[in-house]
Amino acid sequence: MRVQEVAPEIDAGPLLSGAQFADAFRIDVAGRTLDARQAAQRMMGRSPRWVEALLTLRHLVVAPLGLKTSGNTENPPRETIGLFPILTQTPGRLVAGFNDKHLDFRVVVDVATSGPDDTSGQQVTATTLVKTHNALGRIYLAVIKPFHRVIVPAMLRQIAA
Repeated sequence: MRVQEVAPEIDAGPLLSGAQFADAFRIDVAGRTLDARQAAQRMMGRSPRWVEALLTLRHLVVAPLGLKTSGNTENPPRETIGLFPILTQTPGRLVAGFNDKHLDFRVVVDVATSGPDDTSGQQVTATTLVKTHNALGRIYLAVIKPFHRVIVPAMLRQIAA
């Protein structure tokens, strides 16, 4: 399945006011009927081994800096998919993410039919929004962006698998 980078088609204001970074990737999915939660679960509920290895390395590097290694440290804890707390969900959209001292981020998973009727297939779009708070956040975003551009499409491909 081919993943395309697309222009973000969401209003970032209500999701993460002041976001300085936004990107979006989309995959067409044939023969499935998924809601946003199911798509997000297939996408973020498990990771390819190479992504898990990168996340383990990331956690080792950022933990001494006092950065969160997942969103499950909230009190009271929110329901999560993978590392990400679910903030809101509807059948067509799931928003996950958390706030940290260096940056806040949101992952928005949107599901829409890709044709004139519900049997034509679906498009799943993953949009990432980031708002940095300080120099550490801007440096972190600059370092992570090249990995992000490879990881998100790989995670989206899991939806069609």
